[in-house]
Amino acid sequence: MAEKTNLLNRILNSVIFRNARSKAGHTAKNPAVILQLLAQVFQKLNTSPNGVVSQVQEKVGLLGRLLRSYARGDYREIPWKSLVLTIAVLIYFVSPIDVIPDLLPIIGLTDDVALILWLFKAISEDLERFRQWEKKQAVPLETEE
Repeated sequence: MAEKTNLLNRILNSVIFRNARSKAGHTAKNPAVILQLLAQVFQKLNTSPNGVVSQVQEKVGLLGRLLRSYARGDYREIPWKSLVLTIAVLIYFVSPIDVIPDLLPIIGLTDDVALILWLFKAISEDLERFRQWEKKQAVPLETEE
């Protein structure tokens, strides 16, 4: 547990994550840039070793759907702070240069996974609201006959 906390503190206090947070505010205001970021995220998921990234693949998929819905203007119920934090984590995720460089096979993704898991705890209520909204969108409307 102490090792996870230590790694997470190193990530959150790193220059790389601070830069990602700085970029995230600007990215959040530009739907096209959000969609470009998502393309990079899913490309990284598809080219990463399955073992490490598979732990967070479903979680990243949820984040991707959330950001895509936000960028398209369909869902705007996420607080600005949570939106910017989510984007910052994904900017960090796609960066090959981070606390543990992604060029190191398997171990290089450890910091990315730790940060995504932390994000899920940090914005869990916002993600649950999005899931509920998403479920409502999937319900077909009854048609009058």
